[in-house]
Amino acid sequence: MGITDLLLLSVGLAMDAFSVSVCKGLSMKRLNVKGAFITALFFGVFQAGMPLIGYFLGSRFAEYMNSFSHWVAFGLLGIIGGKMIYEALTENEEEAESEYRLRIGELFVLAIATSIDALAVGIVFAAAEVNLLFSVTSIGVVTFVLSLVGVGIGHRFGSKYENKAEIVGGVILILIGTKLLLEGLGVI
Repeated sequence: MGITDLLLLSVGLAMDAFSVSVCKGLSMKRLNVKGAFITALFFGVFQAGMPLIGYFLGSRFAEYMNSFSHWVAFGLLGIIGGKMIYEALTENEEEAESEYRLRIGELFVLAIATSIDALAVGIVFAAAEVNLLFSVTSIGVVTFVLSLVGVGIGHRFGSKYENKAEIVGGVILILIGTKLLLEGLGVI
């Protein structure tokens, strides 16, 4: 696998994390640099860590993991997206003025949901005998950078459109989960 292939793979794997990062940025009234950095760090670390896990598990468990991973991602993203929509629709004035709160548990779930596909990439890495350290570093760095940019983009639009943007963010998460489910089922 050449550097160009690895870069394209890294960007492809980072797209779900980028989209979710945009959604996280939508919920920031003021740009929270620490929150943006932590969000990007979570996504970058998980996106790099999953291929490592996949690499060490090898193809031994690939069939089993692939049979349910799309359902897990669909469920997690659907629940979090639904929660975002619900909170946007039921938010009262007092909550609307509150500061953005970084929820580590939510980030953890989102990071897992968006990086499950990277697990299968690790299995491919084992079969292809790639430079594992360089490959996972590339995936992690690209995901971190794109996630940081995503939070900034989301904040820019979110501060203009507030609740409507949060509803759109929730819908996007649900759509990403649905896309992952349909891909896993072989529909698309």
